Amino acid sequence: MNSPYSTWQLWAVLSAVFAALTAIFAKIGVENVNSDMATFIRTLVVVVVLAGILAATGAWQPPAAIGGRTYLFLVLSGLGTGASWLCYFRALQLGDAARVAPIDKLSVVLVAVFGVVFLGERLSGLNWLGVALIAAGALLVALKG
Repeated sequence: MNSPYSTWQLWAVLSAVFAALTAIFAKIGVENVNSDMATFIRTLVVVVVLAGILAATGAWQPPAAIGGRTYLFLVLSGLGTGASWLCYFRALQLGDAARVAPIDKLSVVLVAVFGVVFLGERLSGLNWLGVALIAAGALLVALKG
């Protein structure tokens, strides 16, 4: 029997919950500090927490045991994450969290498109309808009304 803790759906929902909390906490956190400094502090917290998780679970791997292609794409992913965080914190400093976060979540739409174009993934018509609705919803929430 599969544990409920081993489903991708659970982890995806938890990711969404923590991303929502991130937006709220970050909006409050960037009120009196430069957004780049706020991103730096957040990054340090992530590094310390992950180091603790790796140590506690024994999941640390020797860096030499990781292949070059893996490093390349993890470095590119890290650069993308860093750029995303810098832009996100700047947007939160300038705008309302309730309007910034939906625009940020247009990444869901872009992942669907990039997954098809670059990874050869396939989406059904129903899946594309969902992608279009996510895009429309994000834009509608972001409008100043």
